[in-house]
Amino acid sequence: MHQFENAGNHLTARRPAAAVVVVAVCAALLVGCADGATGVSAATGGAGPCGAPVPSASRNGQASPELAQGGVRITAAGAACAEYEVTNPEDETSDVTAVFSRLSAAGGALDNVTQVVTSLAPGATAKGRIELDGHGQARPGAGPLVKIVQVRSVPSAEASQPGGPCPASGLRLYAGDGDAAMGLRVVGLHLRNCGTSAVSVNGYPKLQLLDVEHRPVDGVRFLSGGAGIAGGTGADDPPQEIVLRPGEGARSTLVWRNTVEAGNPVNAPYVRVRATPDAAPVMVVPEIDLGTTGRLGVGAWTREDSRP
Repeated sequence: MHQFENAGNHLTARRPAAAVVVVAVCAALLVGCADGATGVSAATGGAGPCGAPVPSASRNGQASPELAQGGVRITAAGAACAEYEVTNPEDETSDVTAVFSRLSAAGGALDNVTQVVTSLAPGATAKGRIELDGHGQARPGAGPLVKIVQVRSVPSAEASQPGGPCPASGLRLYAGDGDAAMGLRVVGLHLRNCGTSAVSVNGYPKLQLLDVEHRPVDGVRFLSGGAGIAGGTGADDPPQEIVLRPGEGARSTLVWRNTVEAGNPVNAPYVRVRATPDAAPVMVVPEIDLGTTGRLGVGAWTREDSRP
């Protein structure tokens, strides 16, 4: 956990964002979905094979991250669809999010499809399918018209729940989409009381940064507020006790720059958050890319609009 420094097999389909929306749940098979400009549509995973098997190795015999990474593997592909499988390599039940890019016949990226498998047991595998919506025939000898862009997983017991049933804690915590401009990053942590009793929060959330392997990221200075990074971010209100009645919410703001100078860049895709010192942890995925700055500004909890 940090100390502050003062500065001056269930399956769901989601849109690719830090705050995601669950749109489908299956009991046995992973659902394919098409995430385009007009929204998300789902199709069952049992509509027949998609085409030829896809080897996970590239021509030099090395595994290609575009075809296999983080327990996700594209297994077959044709002009109309692609099939894949998701295996949980962790030793605990996890929610796994995979982002795929649908490609044109020439190999250019068209749009992204995000698939989420919830409550996948250790070592278990779920299978799914992505419809390619007739984007064109691949050239002879060309690769599949889809590739894996990113894979992220969190323990199911710590998964962020921006929607759906209220967690047992009575508090719903999730990360917002965030803003980025000229290397400045601003992401909100949102807390909402979805229970039946009032809850009090005071001061700053407790944070732990984690790398892609869920290992703690050390050597990062946590600043109280965002002024030490940039002004006008909304992260500089003084800490105060806030009583959240049912339906009310609070927000903390994370601020950093991804400037890269001398040294090794620090990337922390995951953040384990405790809203209060004794709260159960929630793992969010704000993709914190600190560059070589080594500093993260954290705002105190402030009251947020009570509307969900």
